[in-house]
Amino acid sequence: MSAILSADDLNDFITPGVACIKPIETLPTALSPTAESSALEFEVILDGQQPNGQSAAGGAPAQISLTDCLACSGCVTSAEAVLVSLQSHNEVLSVLDAAPALRLVKDLGSGYTVEGLENDLAKLFVASVSPQTRASLAAACGNGVTEQQAGRMIEQLFMGQQGLRSGGNWGNGYTWLVDTNTAREACLMLGSDEVLGSTDNTNKPLAPILTASCPGWVCYAEKTHPYVLPHLSRVKSPQALMGTLLKTTLSRTLGISPDRIWHLAIMPCFDKKLEASREELTDAVWTRKDGKPGRGVRDVDCVITSKEILMLAASRGLDFFGMSDSTPALQQPAFPDPAINRFLFPNKSKTQPRGAGTSGGNLHFILHDVQSRNPGSQIQTVRGRNSDVLEFNVVAASGETIFKAARYYGFRNIQNLVRRLKPAKASRMPGGRAFGSTKKPAGKFGSLEYAYVEVMACPGGCTNGGGQIKADDQVIVDRKGFETKPGPQEQKAWQAEVDKAYFSGDEPDSSVQASSAGPDESRHSQIVGGISLSHIRDTLAHWSSITGIGLDRLAYTSYREVISDVGKNQLTDTERVVQLAGKIGGGW
Repeated sequence: MSAILSADDLNDFITPGVACIKPIETLPTALSPTAESSALEFEVILDGQQPNGQSAAGGAPAQISLTDCLACSGCVTSAEAVLVSLQSHNEVLSVLDAAPALRLVKDLGSGYTVEGLENDLAKLFVASVSPQTRASLAAACGNGVTEQQAGRMIEQLFMGQQGLRSGGNWGNGYTWLVDTNTAREACLMLGSDEVLGSTDNTNKPLAPILTASCPGWVCYAEKTHPYVLPHLSRVKSPQALMGTLLKTTLSRTLGISPDRIWHLAIMPCFDKKLEASREELTDAVWTRKDGKPGRGVRDVDCVITSKEILMLAASRGLDFFGMSDSTPALQQPAFPDPAINRFLFPNKSKTQPRGAGTSGGNLHFILHDVQSRNPGSQIQTVRGRNSDVLEFNVVAASGETIFKAARYYGFRNIQNLVRRLKPAKASRMPGGRAFGSTKKPAGKFGSLEYAYVEVMACPGGCTNGGGQIKADDQVIVDRKGFETKPGPQEQKAWQAEVDKAYFSGDEPDSSVQASSAGPDESRHSQIVGGISLSHIRDTLAHWSSITGIGLDRLAYTSYREVISDVGKNQLTDTERVVQLAGKIGGGW
């Protein structure tokens, strides 16, 4: 398990546990009488602990995969986080050192020939990196290093000759390193279409539609508030969409199996490791005509966080801060498909305007899309009970409010949100009125009814993710020269540096532009928030065409209720008896 991952780092559940039990699936045919009673007792060994002994069968303690843990539905997120130890910087190095990487050789046409397939362990390595990670590392570098400069340092680490290629058994590195910002733009457009009713996806969520790109929030909803699930957006997160895009396109264009492509995602959040392990995000979905989840090859094989980038470099004896940030971006080979290549590697990198926030800008894009459909309208912002709760109204030129939405960050605010969404309980008395914590229909907030809510588990958004470098991390204490452990004020100032780096790129023009064509064509040709809708739509249509898979399986996902005691009060047997006695009129 990564040494940096501990229960204290996890901001994904309110009452996290620390262990999980799962019976072994293959038992010995015969057991001694003394062993019979303990045959099903196995334990998860936490980091730094020693096993208490051998199992009844004489073997090691049972090994549990994260998928198994999610399937058993008995663990809370801290236990799951222990099990994602398989996704770490050590796993990255282990896979890199397992065999020579697959090699791409230009063929006589415009494609590639793949060499090295005779070695079953050989992989084609591709990575995707989030802008929040680049911002965190840029702030750690200091000296005014921008997000783009930090991105070039990451490129040098993963692809350059002085990076990971300089060591290991085979000198392997990554063939492609892509920016999740490109997948984010597709997710923004698909999410807006979902909210504003211009999508072909028949499985549309209920209003208010809630963002589902934060895995900590999704996991919390699945385990504690299943009535929220019909409201979750079905659009994949940028990490998931990028994983599907890379695996489907490379496997089809290169003619290789998805399991020969090893995709690493570099993210600001430990919970992204949980997301990567979902059965809904495997090739079992996009290879099956019914699109149902199942055990298959992951679209994202491994996730590491911003902190783990530093550990990855140190494990190879490299100093990440010594990587050059001034050299031009490394020349990456062209992607096998020209249209996808143009999508993944645009001519100009860009970040979001500050109004979009630090978590991808889902709500910001939808608001501007609504505004583009209603010329002359204005966006009004109303401050909530704290800085992580904001309400937005799009007001038409006539003064009429035509769209209402909100932003809820952090679990304290999320709890208020889910309580308001809880449907009223029907009274058992004839003619009785509905009762419960919420007496209004789902989606009603006082006198308001939101169409969309952007929900993120971390206060402050994704630049403050649990996997980000913090002010009290030793590397920052040393680089900043703190004499004492940084406190809340230092952390607040540090977060401001990360946010500054996040917005340090070329900001897009957030104004709405349209062609002079007819209404339908104009809508198709608009640029909203600096994003060309026509380019995104054409790319997605092309992607579906070359893979032969519908966008409903490529770009959308599903959720499921997970039976768990997370967040629920546990009653002792005595308390249950007292409670039952009170209900029937008795008592002690």
